[in-house]
This record gives sequence, C-alpha cells and structure tokens, in this order.
Amino acid sequence: MTVDAETCVAGVTSGEQAGLPGATEPAGEQMDAHRVRVSVVVPVYNEVNTVGEIIRRVLSSPFETEIIVVDDASSDGTREFLRRLEHPRVRCFYQPVNRGKGAALRVGFAAASHPYVIVQDADLEYDPRDYPKLLQPLVDGRADMVYGSRFLGGPHRVMFFWHYVGNKLITLLSNMVTDLNLSDMETGMKAFRRDKLQALSLSANRFTFEPEITVKAARARWRIYEVPVSYAGRTYQEGKKIGWRDAASAIAAILRYRFFDRTAACDAGLRERVAGRGDPDRP
Repeated sequence: MTVDAETCVAGVTSGEQAGLPGATEPAGEQMDAHRVRVSVVVPVYNEVNTVGEIIRRVLSSPFETEIIVVDDASSDGTREFLRRLEHPRVRCFYQPVNRGKGAALRVGFAAASHPYVIVQDADLEYDPRDYPKLLQPLVDGRADMVYGSRFLGGPHRVMFFWHYVGNKLITLLSNMVTDLNLSDMETGMKAFRRDKLQALSLSANRFTFEPEITVKAARARWRIYEVPVSYAGRTYQEGKKIGWRDAASAIAAILRYRFFDRTAACDAGLRERVAGRGDPDRP
C-alpha cells in the first residue's frame, strides 16, 4: 500500500475519530492511553511503498506519540517522500550513507524525548494496534523492556518454515547465554523505558541490534516481559531483507556481546549531536 505525503497527514484526524483500518484499538481500563507519552522510532531503508502507511497508523494510535523516522540512505524515493512530509509529531533524520538498522536506531533513541520508546519497522509486518499490549507492563511498572513475540499465539501469516527454525535456534542460543526464557529474541517490535535504554551503550550497526540489546539488558538485570503480537511477514519478492547471513551474524553477536563486550555507559555524545537536528544533509 502506497500513501503519499499529503494523504498520510490528511488521513490522521479521520483515522483517529473513525477507526480506519490500522487504527489502534482502545487500550483498556488499566491504562489511560491519552496520558501515555511514547516515542516511536522507525528505522527505514527503501520502503517508499509502506512508510507513509505505517506513519499514518502510528499517528492514529490513541497514545501521545512522537514519531522519529531515521532514513538509512534510501535510494527508492523514501527520502524524498519524508522531505515532503510535514507533521508536528513527526521528525525525520537522514543518514548520509547506509549504516544499518542498529545505527539508525541509535540516532532515533538519542532523539527520543518521551518516557517510553517503541521500535516500529516501516514495512507493515508489525501492527501499531498491538501497542496497548506492548506498553501495559511498562506503564504499570512491572517491566523495563517488553518483547512483542510472534510465537505466543498472535495471528500471523504462515510462511518460511526454515526461517522459523532459524529464529528458534538463535533464540535458544541467546537464552542459554543470558539465562532468559524468551520465545522470540529476534522480534522487530520491542518497547523500553527510555531512562533504562539510554543507560546502555549500544554499538551494533545492523540487524545484530537484537542480540546486543538482549544480552546487555540481561546483564543489566532489566525486568523483561513478552506479549503476543500479530505478524504479517513478507516474502523476498515483497521486499523482505533479512537472510541467512544475518542469522550467522546474530549467532556471532550473541557470543561476542555476552563474553567479550563490557561496555555499559550511555552515549551522551550522540544524544547531544542529534538534539535539534533533523537533517544533517541540510545546512
């Protein structure tokens, strides 16, 4: 689904009021969603056909959201789309060269200003309607980090048996070295308390962000929860990017961050560099 910049912004108000497809369901009695302030970090690379729709869906959620989009040197028109997009709750950052998902997330995390932070991929595989479930353990004080698991019974598109096996094996190895019992370490939907997140020093540049944050959160003894989320996976023809080389990198990263990396301090310098800067390509 392709949404142009003007439609993305114009459709937000009607989506909030009329419950358009993709709008978040009510958060429930335990959480006053309109009082919950959330920074949603959206790393994006070559997703011109979906980035507008995911922004619309996030803006239509009942939470007080700021959206931080970090473009990772896209070449398919995504960057041009974002430059045309103007909304008071959307800030865009632009990497000068392709550095990977982890590097983009570090920029987004440093720019986040709300108490809770959600990672949202731009490809529509993960649904913002799951935000209430993801945020509840954080808001009620039970958790420091919440994983949105694809394997806890939520609706999901059926595909890629060997990807499923690979995910399970990688999660098993991660659990063995961290002493956790996660069902889906590699999930792309995670939520955090911002103060906890900014106390970590993160260095992974690509998809190895997932094992890095898991190992470092376990080592810091964060309170970690999992909740079921829906998952609308894509085929490679539809734009899926992660592959078996990334699986091998994840295994190496689990071992490296568990046994050889001891960084812990926050990267305050990065937060200072991005403060007030939405586009390093512009003067």
